[in-house]
Amino acid sequence: MRNIIVVVLLVGLLLPVLARGAAGNKPSDCDRRKAEYIFLEAQRMKSKGAPDAFFDLLTHAHELDPTNTAVSFYMGYCLLSMRNTTPEQASQALSLMKTHFEEAPTDLYETTFYSDANMMVGRPAEALRALKKLSETNPNKLELQVRVAEAYARTGDYKQSNATYDTIEALHGKSMAVTNKKISNFVALNDSAGAIAEMRSLLATAPRNASYNISMGGVLQHFGLNDSALAYLDRAQQYEPDNGYTYLAKAQYYNLMGDSVLYDDQIYRALISENLDVDAKVGVLSDYTRQLLQSGDTTQRVTHLFEVLIDQHPHEAHIHDLYSEYLVVREKYAAAAEQLGYVLDINPTDAAGWRKLMLVNIMGENFAAALAAADRALAYNPDSLDLYRYIAPVCYQMKEYDRALKIYDHALAMIDSTDVELESDFLGGKADVYFSMGDTLKAFETYEKALELYPGNFGVMNNYAYFLALSERDLDKAERMSAITVKAYPTSATYLDTYAWVFFKKKNYSMALMYIRSAIDNDDTHSADVLEHYGDILFVSGEPDEAQKQWQKALELDPENARLQQKVKTGKLNENEQ
Repeated sequence: MRNIIVVVLLVGLLLPVLARGAAGNKPSDCDRRKAEYIFLEAQRMKSKGAPDAFFDLLTHAHELDPTNTAVSFYMGYCLLSMRNTTPEQASQALSLMKTHFEEAPTDLYETTFYSDANMMVGRPAEALRALKKLSETNPNKLELQVRVAEAYARTGDYKQSNATYDTIEALHGKSMAVTNKKISNFVALNDSAGAIAEMRSLLATAPRNASYNISMGGVLQHFGLNDSALAYLDRAQQYEPDNGYTYLAKAQYYNLMGDSVLYDDQIYRALISENLDVDAKVGVLSDYTRQLLQSGDTTQRVTHLFEVLIDQHPHEAHIHDLYSEYLVVREKYAAAAEQLGYVLDINPTDAAGWRKLMLVNIMGENFAAALAAADRALAYNPDSLDLYRYIAPVCYQMKEYDRALKIYDHALAMIDSTDVELESDFLGGKADVYFSMGDTLKAFETYEKALELYPGNFGVMNNYAYFLALSERDLDKAERMSAITVKAYPTSATYLDTYAWVFFKKKNYSMALMYIRSAIDNDDTHSADVLEHYGDILFVSGEPDEAQKQWQKALELDPENARLQQKVKTGKLNENEQ
């Protein structure tokens, strides 16, 4: 019964069988024996992982002998195992299972499952009744006793829950797990004295145990006894000065007290401790780094932390990955790519890691490195469709147009025909390549195919409009498409820039100026293209001095651009642009 099955169309098949079973016909001895045999065969099919055969045989057994409660139990089990079981179906399932529980309450697995099912549907009292019956016949089974105690708590009887935990402790000794459960019950009862006494009782068994002292401090702080709480946290550090968790606990204490300086000190000490679990360090470091970035502390302290942690755990991919994310925020793309390289050395089949490495190199405009990463990524993940979404644009940026087209064609052959959005994206990418190769006819035909496939592809719509404007072809259509994208994304600098450029080509300079200024206001990336367009539009609007300033800004961002160099030198548009 460990593998929950989902039976297709179970309701339609099961309910008529149950209705016939409820008719009350008494089976013959022969039918009973047949049902027993078929039920055993059903269980064998279930153990072999054949759920359909299991259900078919189970149904037949129930038809032969609806009084067999073991069969009824599993019919109820099937009903509960369906997806989207209705409350009525759940109730019917529990009724079927209950018949077996009442007849054989000591069946360990079935009664445990029946209890869990009742708890799951919000019937904790019945769940508790079943567990108590089972526990009575298995008084030394710790797991059952714990379940009974938990069930008491679910019913709201916290005192009886703790009484059950007392019995467990008398048989098995005290433990942190049980103490935590008892303290939770005392908290629910708003009994601070009981909670504190319970924790003191555990601490008395091992006064120098750092974890117990930390927990004692946590309980005291929960009830506002902050000075006493700090004393126990100090003891924990005194007893185990190399235990990173003592510093982490103290950091949490200072955080709750609002002392950011001491919080920072304890977090730092926790992270450089060699005795703090790596996963805990990664979680703490992620939050800590975020806080430091928000406060503006992005230099020595964080860098030193990562250096120490990498020295301690050189083969932990999570730490290198987190360091790369921090470096990306600081726009240190080459260093971030180096850290991602270590991540991929550790796990070279990580498709998501390769994608991140390509993106970081693209952000750093190191397209050659991005393309090299793409080659290695495909060697390890030849069937990862997601990688192709990034590799083809890298080839496009590198002006390797033939290779870009091959990659797009390969990706299109892999796509599920129902994924029209992705197929449209790839077709739009192909169209971009065709335009850059000078084949405008094929480019515009491919844009049309992409939009016919998925009319809501705003990225394709924007590029189509922009290249129509560059070609000075069908500018009315370009304006219509660009207007749709701006309406959908009114703060997109890219879409606003295209809209402005369409108006520029239509010589509607007042509208062009309005939208290019809006693009500038929304451009967080400080794009050289947008600044150049702003300068062009300012120039034709009679503001040559302002145009010169914008061209200069654009040239600083793209110093190798010969077109911009000429504009800055002459102070006017180039002849082929006027």
